[in-house]
Amino acid sequence: MDTPESILALAKKFVAAIMAKDIDSIREVYAPGAKIWHNFDGIYQTVDDNIKGVHWIHKVLTNVNYDVKRIQPFPGGYLQEHVLRGKLATGEDFAMPACVICTVVDGKITALDEYLDSRHTKPLVAANVSR
Repeated sequence: MDTPESILALAKKFVAAIMAKDIDSIREVYAPGAKIWHNFDGIYQTVDDNIKGVHWIHKVLTNVNYDVKRIQPFPGGYLQEHVLRGKLATGEDFAMPACVICTVVDGKITALDEYLDSRHTKPLVAANVSR
C-alpha cells in the first residue's frame, strides 16, 4: 500500500531524476503503460514521449531546476506545484510555473496530468528554433 511517506519519496525521486536527466530513474518511477497528459494540448503521451520532452528541455535549457513549492500526497497520488527554471542559450533566465497531479499505484506513477500556461513555453520554442 502506498503511504503518504512513500508517495512523497516517489515525487522527490521523480523530480531529481528529471533534473539530472536520469532516464533509467525516470522509467523506474513510471508504471508500464503510464499516460501523461497536458492541459495545453489535451493529448496523452506515452512514457517514451515524455522522456523525449525531458531531452528537449535539457537541450534548450541549462541549469535545469524544479523549484518545488509544494508536494501534497493524497490517497492514490499527489499534487505538486513547481517552477521549472533554467537558463536559455541567450543567458536569459527562464521560469515556468506548473502543477502536476499524479496517480500512484503500487509505488509507480500510472498517470500524470500537467497544468501550465502555454505562453510560458514561447521562449523555449524560440530557443529551440534558433539552435
